[in-house]
Amino acid sequence: MKILFVLTSHDKLGDTGKKTGFWVEEFANPYYTLLDKGTEITIATPNGGAAPIDPSSDSPDAATKDTDRFNNDTEAKERIANTKKLADMNTDDFDAVFYPGGHGPLWDLAEDKTSISLIERFYNENKPVAFVCHAPAALKSVKKSDGNPLVKGKNVTGFTNSEEAAVGLTDVVPFLVEDMLTENGGIYSKKEDWAPYALEDGLLITGQNPASSELVAKLLLKKLEK
Repeated sequence: MKILFVLTSHDKLGDTGKKTGFWVEEFANPYYTLLDKGTEITIATPNGGAAPIDPSSDSPDAATKDTDRFNNDTEAKERIANTKKLADMNTDDFDAVFYPGGHGPLWDLAEDKTSISLIERFYNENKPVAFVCHAPAALKSVKKSDGNPLVKGKNVTGFTNSEEAAVGLTDVVPFLVEDMLTENGGIYSKKEDWAPYALEDGLLITGQNPASSELVAKLLLKKLEK
């Protein structure tokens, strides 16, 4: 199995002067869950090169066994520092695509034309597309072949409005993931804040928050093993 991981290239948290990027746990857990099953993983970003890590996700209070493994994994860190360029990726080379979250995708992947068309191609080629936490932001302008939003009529989840409020960024982010999915016609549902929750609807897999990363990875693995 070959899976493309798409990470953000965006590292500025709005006008706060703080840094953002991708959330380590949302990359690390799926990365190792899939890698340990023999999956071949390619990592790409819109700009190529180093993918920015959200500093908050690299702090001791956000640490998990998977983030610890990542921090001691020279090869994985080297791959994050030297990602492929998204425009050079071809869906023919992969069986699925996975988007880890972090706040970065709200700014770049939500609007990135290369990413949008890539997701559409994966979906139209009957290949799974998976997203966790803020990563469903990348679905904002993705359309089905009939011109409707990809999420329309689909069971979806993603970072909740109340979780965004809890981290104090409601007025900083360009849009709220929960609101966007609902406005695009998604059948949005969630569990309580920070609880693991993931949904599969056809080829589309979404997870609510960092704690949902493993559920998303396992749903994706199960889908690919069928």
